[in-house]
Amino acid sequence: MATYIAAIDQGTTSTRAMVFDHSGREVGRHQLEHDQILPQAGWVEHNPIEIWERTWSVLMTVMSKLRLSAGDLAALGITNQRETAVVWDRRTGRPYHNAIVWQDTRTDRIAAALDRDGRGDVIRRKAGLPPATYFSGGKIAWILDNVDGVREAAERGDAIFGTTDSWVIWNLTGGVNGGVHVTDVTNASRTMLMNLETLDWDDELLSFFDIPRRMLPRIAPSSSPEPYGHTTDAGPLGGRVPITASLGDQQAAMVGQVCLAAGQAKNTYGTGNFLLLNTGEKIVRSENGLLTTLCYQFGDAKPVYALEGSIAVTGSAIQWLRDQLGIISGAAQSEALARQVPDNGGMYFVPAFSGLFAPYWRSDARGAIVGMSRFNTNAHLARATLEAICYQTRDVVDAMEADSGVHLEVLKVDGGVTANELCMQIQADVLGVDVVRPVVAETTALGAAYAAGLAVGFWANPDDLQANWQEDRRWSPQWSAEQRATGYAGWRKAVERTLDWVDV
Repeated sequence: MATYIAAIDQGTTSTRAMVFDHSGREVGRHQLEHDQILPQAGWVEHNPIEIWERTWSVLMTVMSKLRLSAGDLAALGITNQRETAVVWDRRTGRPYHNAIVWQDTRTDRIAAALDRDGRGDVIRRKAGLPPATYFSGGKIAWILDNVDGVREAAERGDAIFGTTDSWVIWNLTGGVNGGVHVTDVTNASRTMLMNLETLDWDDELLSFFDIPRRMLPRIAPSSSPEPYGHTTDAGPLGGRVPITASLGDQQAAMVGQVCLAAGQAKNTYGTGNFLLLNTGEKIVRSENGLLTTLCYQFGDAKPVYALEGSIAVTGSAIQWLRDQLGIISGAAQSEALARQVPDNGGMYFVPAFSGLFAPYWRSDARGAIVGMSRFNTNAHLARATLEAICYQTRDVVDAMEADSGVHLEVLKVDGGVTANELCMQIQADVLGVDVVRPVVAETTALGAAYAAGLAVGFWANPDDLQANWQEDRRWSPQWSAEQRATGYAGWRKAVERTLDWVDV
């Protein structure tokens, strides 16, 4: 009897496998980091082979720790870092180049050219996205134009593209021996190549990037009763398990937070921050710098859309304090260090390492620390880093309210940074609303599990999921309205100092 659902969460800094029971309770996990490859300023890459090896290892380990076999799993769901582009040879299984990560800015000239000649307006209308280095289309074009032999291989059908969900599913289902080349609507909606209305690759958009259609995966619903494929007997699960769900990580978190009704929103705090608002079956075009994106599609049901505010650098700013500056030894220490001071001491840190994403969309911006005096210490910098996470979220919330007319009364939060209780208190103070964390804070994997389980009847309907959601901790605002306004005014001044730094 299959009594569990498994999920793979292939993220920006690590890959984890998690197993859940019918109550949505985590019964086991294993997680491994992978290398961040930084060939030059603004370039961020991953090794796809390392990602697949980590995926294999975490699945094997969690199954072994729990003493489970493939027969114990009703289904497997996938969630993944979005926009990161992998191009590989379907005959050999070898990537032609390292994966180009969503944070990478090497395609800034491609994005700028699209906006200069009017093609950007077509992309906004059809794909719901502004031309930006963030999305996959420019990354595919860069590989086609800069890696010897790839364009020719793509034209004859040997070179194929996928975001990391496609790469993982292809390998899980056999790789060179019949691997399934597929993605879902949420990941496809992050490429600048999919039409939001038709849910298919758009020939006009493909022509803007000169990308051969045949190198792209089939687009499927996010949750599919007809499995994308099955794991192989020789794979890490040691048997055939149906793969019935795939969602980009932020859309998976929406499902994990059970934000399944129009007007519901969540914010995920990971490498970056991602705030999504469910807009139901309606496509809402943003006038305030947000993205229009797919939220999910379950089986044959109509697709559900969302407004999204994407922030490039939040949790990775804490990693920067650890890895580049060495002022903390671990992410958890950032809270203790920041608690040594009552405020930021007039210091603001805008971590625009990859330019600024929503709502600014300025690829010319770069990081800045402003307002410093000799009074400031590393504790103030730690505090300013936590505040930067929260002020960037405020930027997006304000834009989202302007676009949708929905005023957030409560913000549901999830992701690793929510373990930092000082950061969550600052978030409530900066927004002026309650911030609520669920019992299962790692909701990306849970959302993938929910979508996979709904497809096979493990959960009968979304009401079952709602019954599983439980509040763990709530933070209420402590700042006065004057403190909130003064702090945010300082932040906006700091953002202005980061602009026009890079010529594009």
